[in-house]
Amino acid sequence: MKDRIDFMDVIEKITGKDPRYNAEAYLFLMKGLNFAVGRLEKHRHVSGQELSEGLKLYAIEQFGPMARTVLENWGVSSTEDFGNIVFNMIDAKLLSKTEADSIDDFKGAYDFKEAFDRAVKYKLDQ
Repeated sequence: MKDRIDFMDVIEKITGKDPRYNAEAYLFLMKGLNFAVGRLEKHRHVSGQELSEGLKLYAIEQFGPMARTVLENWGVSSTEDFGNIVFNMIDAKLLSKTEADSIDDFKGAYDFKEAFDRAVKYKLDQ
């Protein structure tokens, strides 16, 4: 319980400095990161592109047709927003990065509206 309180304290400080994103977006990102890593054959560091894709799949799994709406409600409307959240968490020492990692890795990973609308339509058609 203490770890969760400390995590939430740090998130509160981050959102105080950068109010663009709701605290729920940070919680979602951590859960989505675990989801993305869990899909790998072997536990390893994921790239910005891989994380963006994993977050899309996780959002659709969690929120179905409302995925994009929920994310946008938290201030997240592009993969660049995922990158901003990740790098805010890196700055706060909640996540780490390699020398090869860059916030640019998240730019244009996919078009939010198109990706979520297409994925939801596909899922509903199944």
